Amino acid sequence: MKKYIWETPEEINLNVAKRVRNIRRRKRISQKELSERSGVSYGSIKRFESTGNISFISLTRLAVALDAADDIRNMFTDVPYASIEEVINERG
Repeated sequence: MKKYIWETPEEINLNVAKRVRNIRRRKRISQKELSERSGVSYGSIKRFESTGNISFISLTRLAVALDAADDIRNMFTDVPYASIEEVINERG
């Protein structure tokens, strides 16, 4: 059974960027300060927050700087099986 996703990849990225921005603001960290803490350029952070586009390594650096590294570590863990074939393929 195919699972339907109602968001495009671009929309998902934008929503992640909004969450990162909200965490940054809640911690009262400017984009400039986050850049200094994370090693991600100010321009990349600004672009990410407005477009959702960023490299995975830069996203990981932002997560570490915002004390959210567990969210990256836990990505794709405990993904439920979609079919019995996936169970068999994993064990085979």
